[in-house]
Amino acid sequence: MKVYNTLTKKVEVFESSEAGVVRAYFCGPTPYDHLHLGHARAFVSFDFLRRYLILKGYNVFYVQNITDIDDKIIRKARELGIEWRDVAEKYISEYLTLLRELRIEVDVHPRVTEHIEDIVRFIEVLIDRGHAYIAPSGSVYFDISTYRDYGRLSGRVSTEEWRQEEEFLSEKKNPFDFALWKAAKPGEPYWRSPWGPGRPGWHIECSVMSSKYLGKAIDIHGGGQDLIFPHHENERAQSESYFNSSPWVRFWIHIGPLTVVGEKMSKSLGNIIRLADAIKAWGSEVIRLWIFSSHYRRPLDYKDESLEQASAVFKKILNTRSMLVKMLRERPVEYVLDEKKVKTWVAISQVWQEFIESMDSDLNSPRALASLHKLLTIANAEVATSESSSLAFKALTTLELIDRVIGVLPPREEVFYTSDELEDLVKLIVEVRSKLRAKKMYEESDWIRAELGRLGIKLADTKDGTTWTIEKRLRSAE
Repeated sequence: MKVYNTLTKKVEVFESSEAGVVRAYFCGPTPYDHLHLGHARAFVSFDFLRRYLILKGYNVFYVQNITDIDDKIIRKARELGIEWRDVAEKYISEYLTLLRELRIEVDVHPRVTEHIEDIVRFIEVLIDRGHAYIAPSGSVYFDISTYRDYGRLSGRVSTEEWRQEEEFLSEKKNPFDFALWKAAKPGEPYWRSPWGPGRPGWHIECSVMSSKYLGKAIDIHGGGQDLIFPHHENERAQSESYFNSSPWVRFWIHIGPLTVVGEKMSKSLGNIIRLADAIKAWGSEVIRLWIFSSHYRRPLDYKDESLEQASAVFKKILNTRSMLVKMLRERPVEYVLDEKKVKTWVAISQVWQEFIESMDSDLNSPRALASLHKLLTIANAEVATSESSSLAFKALTTLELIDRVIGVLPPREEVFYTSDELEDLVKLIVEVRSKLRAKKMYEESDWIRAELGRLGIKLADTKDGTTWTIEKRLRSAE
């Protein structure tokens, strides 16, 4: 498996520091407003990587922080006239809910406010080693002149290009030194420290929380490309200075931006699409498929047409899986394959190989998605007409292996209810609806479809008749 390393600017063979184990950290949200589709693009793209590493046999320990104290949270609290903690808690709750809806699993979600003591100790070490200094105000700054490799991650070779922190600029030794600890301002929340009351700087938080849970050698550190500078550049400087070793992170992986008509999605441009609204409109599965259709390092442009295409693909995946499961239920077990069936078997095996090769090539998800399309074509054109339970099993297991990375299919037992009584009942309802349609009683037939949909039974009208799938378990009537 090869991935692009932002630090070396090369696609490199991935190797973890410990055989079979991957320690991964991804920069999480600052909970001061609603999540938007740009956040989803970053979180879901990294989830594809996590899932693929697990599929390849790695034990992945995944940490994603929550920055629950920040200037933006304080400003939002003032605007709303409420406590800053209430702002943070409101949007943390939304974030965790949406993460579950997107089927993203995170092992640890550390919060900044729960690690203040760890951050203070980390800063003390940097001061003792001469990498940081205390300003007259009580703020603490990292001295970038003590770290000679500064700028390599972002590729900024001239300090004239670097963005400065304007706050307390006059008390810095160098204009581009960055805050590790910010002295308290009147009316703002603060914590005690050896240098006086204040709160952590943004960059130090991720260094402390990542190393606390993953140790001093992190295999993958990820985030959006907009975090490369200054956030990740500063993280790298202070962490390698603290541990006195390099590299602190083996692979830096960054996700491209989400754009709307070519412009980056951002609150300042007013082109935000709330994630909750997008999930309500399209469903988390369609959003995941849409994100998978673009390479993680390239910009992904939002278009309704693209999501409509992803929705059509998702329906085809569901219908194909339904057909394959039905074949397995209804076809007898076979122990011999003729030449034509062997050829189909080999074609399905080649699809899986192409999928693996695509993902191994810097997570080339568009090419991997093409492999999935090929599998769906084989399943519907060849397996469906073969009356072969062996080919159905081969195609189904391949589809579900691919989905272990893409993550759009619900558990099989929740999709296909095995009760013969329920199946006969639904068949009867579908038959009644078909007779109503034949009599052009469309209002009644549409009502039946809507009511079944409300119960979790989806109908699909095709040229060969009506098919159905159950998307959630039905409770028996009491």
